[in-house]
Amino acid sequence: MGILEKISEIEKEIARTQKNKATEYHLGLLKAKLAKYRSQLLEPSKKGGDKGEGFDVLKSGDARVALIGFPSVGKLKYALVWGTSTKYSPQRVGIGHSVADEDVVQLIKK
Repeated sequence: MGILEKISEIEKEIARTQKNKATEYHLGLLKAKLAKYRSQLLEPSKKGGDKGEGFDVLKSGDARVALIGFPSVGKLKYALVWGTSTKYSPQRVGIGHSVADEDVVQLIKK
C-alpha cells in the first residue's frame, strides 16, 4: 500500500468518524498520521539520487484566526501579544485586537 492509498484511507476514516468529545483523541491521531504521510510526499526519498526541489511560501496579505471547538469556546480570558501590532511588548489584548504579520500570541484561559 503506497502513501497515496494510506492518505486516502485516513481521509475516509476521518469523514466517517462522528465528531464529538469522545472521538477527539482518535481524530487527533488520524490527523497526525495524515500530516506525516503528506510531509513524506513532499520530502525526497533517502535512497540517494538527486536532491528534491523545495518550495517557497509567499507571506503577504491579511489573515484572521478563529478559535472554534469544544475546548476553547467561551474560555478565553485575554491574550498576550508580542510584535508590531502592539504599543508595548507584551501587551494584554482582548478579542477585538487585530494582529500583524509575525506577531506572537499567547492565549490565557479563564
